[in-house]
Amino acid sequence: MPAANLLPAGRRIAALGALALAGSLLVAAPAQADGGNGSPSGAPAAATTPKGDGAKGICKRLPKTEDRVTKALNRLNGDATVVGSVARLEQRVANAKSAGHAEIQTYLNDRLTARKAMVTTLQTRQKDLKSVATWCAAQGEGSGK
Repeated sequence: MPAANLLPAGRRIAALGALALAGSLLVAAPAQADGGNGSPSGAPAAATTPKGDGAKGICKRLPKTEDRVTKALNRLNGDATVVGSVARLEQRVANAKSAGHAEIQTYLNDRLTARKAMVTTLQTRQKDLKSVATWCAAQGEGSGK
């Protein structure tokens, strides 16, 4: 009787899995040794440079991008009942302050600073997208609202 038949089925499967793992590691080791990109020196492979500026794709995605920016700004500029708004986070900071939770207030205040900066960033992006839409329309690319 062969020795493999003496092992229970579960152990046999585990042993085969371990053997397969060991074999795959042995095969992968030479690929890792050469830098992982096929070049024997280990130097990174030469990256291809972009052929253009991606204007066609930007114009194609413009309506969706404008919608996302508008939705985000509407949410951020909402009142205290809107989840994710600056006003709601300001209220939470005030609540933490009145409850005497200094650490929570500091944490929320840092989030508030980042959220206010996000409003400025999105407003700038919205202005940029308007000029991109004008450019796309002049070029006959995308919808160019």
